[in-house]
Amino acid sequence: MSSPLQLKEYGFVKQVHKSIAKIGGLANCMNGQLVYFGDLQTKGIIAGFDENDILVLMLKTAENIKPNDKVYTKLETFGVPVGENFLGRIVNALCEPCDLKKEIQPADYFPIFQQAPGVLERVPIKEVLETGIKMIDMMIPLGKGQRELIIGDRMTGKTTIVLDTIINQKGKGIICIYCCIGKSQSTLAKAIRLLQKTHALDYTIVVAADASAPLGQQYLAPYVACSLGEYFMYKGMDVLVGFDDMTKHAWVYRQLSLLLERSPGRDAYPGDIFYLHSQLIERAGKLSPERGSGSMTFLPIVETLQGDVTGYVPSNLISMTDGQIYLSSTLFSEGFKPAIDLGLSVSRIGNKVQWPAIRELSGMLRLEYLKFKELERLTKIKSGISEEIEEKLKEKDILVELLKQESNRPVSLQEQVVLLYALRQGFLKKCNIQQVREFKNRIRDFINQKDSQLLNKILAEKSLNQEMISNIEKILLDYFKDNSSVE
Repeated sequence: MSSPLQLKEYGFVKQVHKSIAKIGGLANCMNGQLVYFGDLQTKGIIAGFDENDILVLMLKTAENIKPNDKVYTKLETFGVPVGENFLGRIVNALCEPCDLKKEIQPADYFPIFQQAPGVLERVPIKEVLETGIKMIDMMIPLGKGQRELIIGDRMTGKTTIVLDTIINQKGKGIICIYCCIGKSQSTLAKAIRLLQKTHALDYTIVVAADASAPLGQQYLAPYVACSLGEYFMYKGMDVLVGFDDMTKHAWVYRQLSLLLERSPGRDAYPGDIFYLHSQLIERAGKLSPERGSGSMTFLPIVETLQGDVTGYVPSNLISMTDGQIYLSSTLFSEGFKPAIDLGLSVSRIGNKVQWPAIRELSGMLRLEYLKFKELERLTKIKSGISEEIEEKLKEKDILVELLKQESNRPVSLQEQVVLLYALRQGFLKKCNIQQVREFKNRIRDFINQKDSQLLNKILAEKSLNQEMISNIEKILLDYFKDNSSVE
C-alpha cells in the first residue's frame, strides 16, 4: 500500500546559538510549526521571525546541529500524542516516556496551543473538588474547573498542597497531571516516589521537564500537560493539573526571549509574559452538557521572594486566577502546617460548592480564626490578661490544633464534618492540646467501630439530618467517656 502524499518544504540552518537556531529558505511557514533537522531525531518549533531569518526553538539537544544542515517542515503545527495509555507514566514535554518502560500507544494527537473553550461552552462551577486539606475544604473551598494559585516563599509546602490534593483523588474518578517545570531532579524523584508509594500514580500522568531538560521542553511542559488533560476533559471526565512551578516557567521564557533578541521590559521579562500565562490558565473550566460536562482544574504554583506578592509574575497570576492560597514562611517556622495564611488566602468561587453540612458548620470559622489571631497579637503587646481572654486564647489553641495536618495524610470531607461538629457543639472545650491531637487522629477508626455506615451516609447525603446528628452525638459522647478526655 502506498504512503499518502506529504508536502515538505526544505531550508537550511544559518546559525545555532544555545537553544535557538536561525533558519533560511522556508518561504511558507508559521508560528508554532514543527521543524525537522535532517536525519537527526532533533525537532524544533518556530518561535518567531526577524527581517531575514526564521527563529526556531530547539526541543532537544543542539550539539550536533551545524550551519548549512538541511531542515524541512511538513506544514503541520506542533501536536502531542494523548490518550488513556499515558496514565501511570512519566513523560517529557514531547510525551516521550522517561520511566524506562515500553512505548506509549497514543489514542489521538492534540495541538499544544489549543484555543480555550468559549464562554457559551462553559457552565458555572458547582461541584466541590475535595483536597483532603482541612483548612482548604472548610474555609477556602475549591470547585471542579477552578484555577487556584498556590503562592508563597520557597520551602513553605506549596508542592505538598498539590501532591496531597492528587493523593486525595484516589477512587474519585479524577484524572491528575503533575507538571514539573525547572525543578531539581531530586525534587522530582521525591514527588514520583510519593505518588508511587500512595498508589496515586495509577491515575496520574507526570510531565517532567526538570532543570536539566532543554529550555524548549521546560517552556512547552505546561502546555503539553494541559493538552493531555484536555483529551480527558472533552471525553466528559474531571481533570486536575498541578503546575510546579510557574515562576521557573517565567524564568525560562525570559531566557528564551533574550536569546530571541526580544526587547526586555519590567524585571527583564518580555512584554507578552502576561499573555503567555493567561493563554494557558484560560484553558481550565467546567464544560457545558453539550460539550460533555468535563472539567479541568488548575493548581499553578508561583514562588515569592520574602513574601512579596506584588512581584511582576505573582501579581499577573493573581489577576488571572479564581483566588490564591498563600503559604506563610512565618507560620511554617512556628510549626503551623499547612502554613496557610487565611488573611491573604481566598477562593472566589466561594462556599456555594461546599457540602451543605460543611457550609453550615464552618460558616463563621474563618472570621473566628482571624479574630483569635488578632487577639493573640494584642496580648503579646499588653501585659496581664483577664480570664475571659485566657478562655478565648484556649479556644484559639484548640482550633489551631484541629486545623493542623501532617503532609500526605488527607482527611475525607465526611470526617471533617464530624470534626467540625465536635468543635461547634463544645465537645473539645475541656480538652488540652494533646487530647485534641489524639481525637483528630483516632476519631475515624472509633466511628467505624461504633457505626461503620455513618461516614458512608454522610458521604451520600452531604448534609446532616436528625438521625445522623443523634448518631454523631452518641459516638462523640462514647469517645470522650471511653478516653476520659473530659474532666
